[in-house]
Amino acid sequence: MEMREGGGGDGKLVIVANNCPPLRKSEIEYYAMLGKVSVYHFNGNNVDLGTACGKYYRVCCLSVVDPGDSDITKQLPESH
Repeated sequence: MEMREGGGGDGKLVIVANNCPPLRKSEIEYYAMLGKVSVYHFNGNNVDLGTACGKYYRVCCLSVVDPGDSDITKQLPESH
């Protein structure tokens, strides 16, 4: 699920910060529903989400495309 590319991506999970703008959050949830992708609402703001990703900038939302060997898509609840 990639909104910029018309939804043709192959995301497995979308993580959204709790201070994501409401309109953007509803768009993400809508496109995730269409693409049958799980959405996880991160219990922290965009600075916290960026730090959790190891980045020095704010991250409002992110998509997990390739979970690798981790089982992140199984550990998180379907919709939080």
